[in-house]
Amino acid sequence: MSGHDDEHKPARRVIWARLLLLLPFVAVLWVASYNSLEPDIGGIPFFYWYQLLWVLLSAVIVAFVYLVER
Repeated sequence: MSGHDDEHKPARRVIWARLLLLLPFVAVLWVASYNSLEPDIGGIPFFYWYQLLWVLLSAVIVAFVYLVER
């Protein structure tokens, strides 16, 4: 075979970056970790601001993975 097989194998840093995409998935699906009203921030229960925080963190993680793969 030719040396072209190496072109299709992702680098180690790309694999680790892709694994970061699992963080928001697990954090939001593990409901027991945020199933409470306390602590609240500005009257907003923990349940809501935790999910909103992960929306913002997910955007940052996706942008980071995109930059690493590019």
